[in-house]
Amino acid sequence: MTTKKLLTFSIPVAAFLFAGIRAARHAGDAPPQAPERPLALASAASRVVAEGRVVTYPGRQVVVGTDFAGTLERVAVEEKQRVERGAQLAVVRSDEERAALAQAKARFAEAEADARLALAEVERARRLYAGKVGARQAVDRAERDRDAAAARRETARAEIERLAALVAKARVLSPISGVVLEKHVSTGETVERGSRVATIADLDRLRVEAEVDEADTARVALGAPVLVRAEGESTTWTGTVEEIPDAVTGRKIRPQDPARPTDTRVLIVKVALASQEGLKLGRRVEVEIRGR
Repeated sequence: MTTKKLLTFSIPVAAFLFAGIRAARHAGDAPPQAPERPLALASAASRVVAEGRVVTYPGRQVVVGTDFAGTLERVAVEEKQRVERGAQLAVVRSDEERAALAQAKARFAEAEADARLALAEVERARRLYAGKVGARQAVDRAERDRDAAAARRETARAEIERLAALVAKARVLSPISGVVLEKHVSTGETVERGSRVATIADLDRLRVEAEVDEADTARVALGAPVLVRAEGESTTWTGTVEEIPDAVTGRKIRPQDPARPTDTRVLIVKVALASQEGLKLGRRVEVEIRGR
């Protein structure tokens, strides 16, 4: 009875072992499968990572100076104040120039009166000559006096324009609309020609300048999507590559990673932001560009 039980039990075991041997043979005949490439590695290989800064567009950040030397009568703006194009930032005292302008206007009025009188004299001399009373010489003299008076009048007019332009320079105006980032002077200070008055920037449109290592430049294309991160911020920003210069330059941003070289050449890639909310001008950021 014991022998019969053993035979009955061994038949299923033998079948199981035989099936396993066949499966192993078939598995040996099949070509080996290559391990799947991790998605994270594939994604990392197609990215270009660079450091950059938030900047304004060209011409949208200016340092406004004065073309007039003197004492500042008034500085009309404060830092963080928004100004419109043509707004008065400061006024330099110009008492002497204003007095000279008033004198020039008086001389012009006098020259204008002389010109009118000279014209009348010409008409009178011509009438007398036509009536056989006056001489031709008198007509010639009157015409000469008329031309001289007209020249003096134009000279006075030009002097008015010169002094008016000089007085206008005493008013320092903003060339763009924007925000006062820095005020360099205060009321009562004496300034020289070319002295800085204020730094103004248009913060309504910002972009990122990313320093891409020259080894990665071939992998960056116009229109490529970009992800921007800032240290300490959970928010990320998106954008696209909008400008790629034709030449590499020296690195301006010191790498945060001490292992990265500081003397490498870089390509300053410009990135247009889809939204700039929360980003500050001059902020250091990390840029991730989807490479080719």
